[in-house]
Amino acid sequence: MTIEFSLSEINAAAAQVLAQNPKKVILFNGEMGAGKTTFIKAFSKLLGVKDTMSSPTFSLVNEYQTSQNQKIFHFDVYRIKSEDEALDMGIEEYLYSGNWCFIEWSEKIPNLIPEEFSLLTIKILSNGNRLLTFE
Repeated sequence: MTIEFSLSEINAAAAQVLAQNPKKVILFNGEMGAGKTTFIKAFSKLLGVKDTMSSPTFSLVNEYQTSQNQKIFHFDVYRIKSEDEALDMGIEEYLYSGNWCFIEWSEKIPNLIPEEFSLLTIKILSNGNRLLTFE
């Protein structure tokens, strides 16, 4: 599935992705500033997160609770220097917990990603819109 959207249409784009019944582990790819964290916030709101969300750039993972008592783990592994570092933080426990796991910069930990995942890529277009590819 491919969607072009403006940032003001991000909630509608997130709803379209949710309607595709994604896997619980979603990899978010895109260059710095493409809108990965912003999309994760919109997606999480649709899942029932009421808390204010922020990027886990320095904490590596943020945990949120939905209104249906589901957990969402939001990872930003940009600063991870090796897969061993991710293992030391216990990433496998999160990824195989059955909870939602949203991972930014997953290309830094390719051997740790479960077999079952969805992939969402966001590109910035020349008109400022975003092109989202979901598989």
